[in-house]
Amino acid sequence: MWDYTDKVKEHFLSPRNVGELEDANAIGEVGSLACGDALKLFLKVNENEVIQDARFQTFGCASAIASSSALTEMIKGMTLEEASKVTNKDITEYLGGLPKEKMHCSVMGQEALEAAIKNYRGETVEAHDHAEGKLVCKCFGVTDLQILRAIEENGLTTVEEVTNFTKAGGGCGECVPEIERLLAQAQGKPPVAECKDRKLSNLERMRLVDDLITREIRPSLQKDGGDIELVDIEGAKVKVALRGACTTCRMSQITLKDFVEHRLREAVDENIVVEEVR
Repeated sequence: MWDYTDKVKEHFLSPRNVGELEDANAIGEVGSLACGDALKLFLKVNENEVIQDARFQTFGCASAIASSSALTEMIKGMTLEEASKVTNKDITEYLGGLPKEKMHCSVMGQEALEAAIKNYRGETVEAHDHAEGKLVCKCFGVTDLQILRAIEENGLTTVEEVTNFTKAGGGCGECVPEIERLLAQAQGKPPVAECKDRKLSNLERMRLVDDLITREIRPSLQKDGGDIELVDIEGAKVKVALRGACTTCRMSQITLKDFVEHRLREAVDENIVVEEVR
């Protein structure tokens, strides 16, 4: 579904510096398993504040792994002062670009680096889900200050762009009006009026379906030896492929309709129709 550059594929398939760094003296953690992405960055910094080694552990998609791998390669040999200036844009450029829907992965890398530097200097590091500011997106634990920072640093102008960079708005959608207000605030415009009967865009529907399948539906099927892969989404039509034990199970069609389709209709869009492709 995503168009990855060769550099992203390279760092995903053969990630550098994976694993825990036992003699690390700076550690930064961001994200959470509940939100779908988590990153732990380990740094070994010498007496001159030069980063001698960097490693990472991450739970996430190909872009999260590639961004983390690229970050560790980029910052080795840098001083902490130099590393503190590394942005998500730098990570993205190093990889030759990321799909717009995956920009939050590079932001996670920047945040982990900032947290590690604070940890080395003995400064207080706020937990990701209790960061400073007012909580805006309950689904992904994103605050208003995080959103405003993403808007200002990356020149974001739409809710879709904010979601791509922060994940805010990519869950239930209740925070969208507040994101619109923050966008208007950052741009010096009057607040956008809340739309009570707002319909999901195709991108929002796709993101919600992908997230629910990854977080809930796949793990449930995998417990019984089965699996499911999201193949494509055309409007409200969701095309999936069954894997593992599900391919030979006589109850597979019931699973698709009574579990997968029912759950997607309940959580995303009541008009969703799930179709199996082979």
